[in-house]
Amino acid sequence: MKGLYCRVGVNDAEPKFVIQETSISEVLGGHQVRVQVKACGLSALDLKLLEDVGIQRDLIPVGREVAGVVLQVGSDVAFFQPEDEVVGILPLDSPCSGLCDTIDIDEHYLVQKPEKLSSVCVAGALQDGLCAYTALHTHARMAAGHTLLVLDGASSFGLMCIQLACYHGVKVLTTSHSQQKHTFLEQLRPSVGVQDPLVARVIPVYKDSSDLLPVVLEETGGLGVDIVIDSGVRLQEDKEPEEMKLLPHKHDIISVLGVGGHWVTSHQDLQLDPPDCRLLHLKSASVSFLNPEVWTASSAQQGRYLHIMKDIVEKMSAGVLRPQPEEAVPLYEATVAMETVQRHQKKRAVVQL
Repeated sequence: MKGLYCRVGVNDAEPKFVIQETSISEVLGGHQVRVQVKACGLSALDLKLLEDVGIQRDLIPVGREVAGVVLQVGSDVAFFQPEDEVVGILPLDSPCSGLCDTIDIDEHYLVQKPEKLSSVCVAGALQDGLCAYTALHTHARMAAGHTLLVLDGASSFGLMCIQLACYHGVKVLTTSHSQQKHTFLEQLRPSVGVQDPLVARVIPVYKDSSDLLPVVLEETGGLGVDIVIDSGVRLQEDKEPEEMKLLPHKHDIISVLGVGGHWVTSHQDLQLDPPDCRLLHLKSASVSFLNPEVWTASSAQQGRYLHIMKDIVEKMSAGVLRPQPEEAVPLYEATVAMETVQRHQKKRAVVQL
């Protein structure tokens, strides 16, 4: 049996992805489920996070978002039986790659897959769905009537945030990073139905990033938004790489927040200066850091995590969440696909087994 693994580079060398022979134990643990994998999603590896939590191996398993069919269950398994279709995300310290034909996984990381939801679709979108749910529900406490700004709404994560917010009656503003993305987002506006558009305003920051603040204040009557979900932040006004120039400056994000607003950021190294903190204090606003891996860091959150996962797949099945389709690649192309994902951190890929 073969799986995909990462050989971490030395002295900042690029990591190498390799197909490696592997095997699973003949005996299942009490709460383990043996799953035949049908599809596996590929997301960029956060090597710094793995190092921070003490996971250091010569070969790191790759591919954690899996969908498949239960083959066998352990003696203490309560929620699954053979032939059940399941989806889940392997924990950070999982010894096996999700691209193996067969994997063993604890039942508390799995939920039932709705019959009409394809394995490829759910494996490719599960991580983005979890991130969107965590950002909007757990951190921002989203509620009907709120106003949300999603930066780079055409990304797979941004699209999930937009759809989830719209479902809960939130007014959505978003930014576009290219003409193509702007056209895509504009097409979403009338697609929800006769009453409310999916996106109230698309702000084309690829033309002029300084347009963000005046447009948001115009759209909100000068009050600012209740929630901001970013896709990266500029910490300095200049000396940033070219690709960073589409991202908003941290001061602009704080400026568009309304009183009591929430800023959910995925920027791990965010630095706020005293004037930034003062402005947040004046608005009684808050900053939360989005790290979806924390759900499996403590067993105290296990039940809540499974509830979220179940809700995500049910919303995908019902069409509430409609992820951008990923074209599935075969296993022999997994190495090249993963190299692309790792190089472009916001891309995703899905492998069909």
